[in-house]
Amino acid sequence: MSDIEFINTRFDPESTSFLAAAKVMAAEFGYTATLGVDAQLAQLLRLRVAQLVPCSYCLILHTRAAREIISDPRVDGLLSWRESELYSAPERAALAYCEALTAGSATDLPPAHDALAEHLGPESIAEIAAVVLNMNVWTRLKLAQGETPRHVQN
Repeated sequence: MSDIEFINTRFDPESTSFLAAAKVMAAEFGYTATLGVDAQLAQLLRLRVAQLVPCSYCLILHTRAAREIISDPRVDGLLSWRESELYSAPERAALAYCEALTAGSATDLPPAHDALAEHLGPESIAEIAAVVLNMNVWTRLKLAQGETPRHVQN
């Protein structure tokens, strides 16, 4: 992100012990982790969480990461995935599950889980949940610390 820098406007996350736990989660389920679920699907889920929260830092980081492994139309169209045929049935079920975990109510989760279970087994669903929950931790941490993008003056 050479043309953008980020500044903390509220607090330095290094001052909390919580950051160490978040880093462990990121190592296991973050965008550089090796997972059993499809890498493109995992990155779509991370980007969708960033869109839902919304976190500027995460949107910039995960849009760039997504573009490295996913075709632009699928990245560009993610906001309207429900009205698109660019995503497979398992991806659509995973995106609905992601939304239920991130912004849904308690009643949204059971049907989203059941729809996802039609495509994936319990281990994959657990890994998807971990990816989404990890992303929720990071988006909210970045919001809490006030991670704010600004252009770098050259």
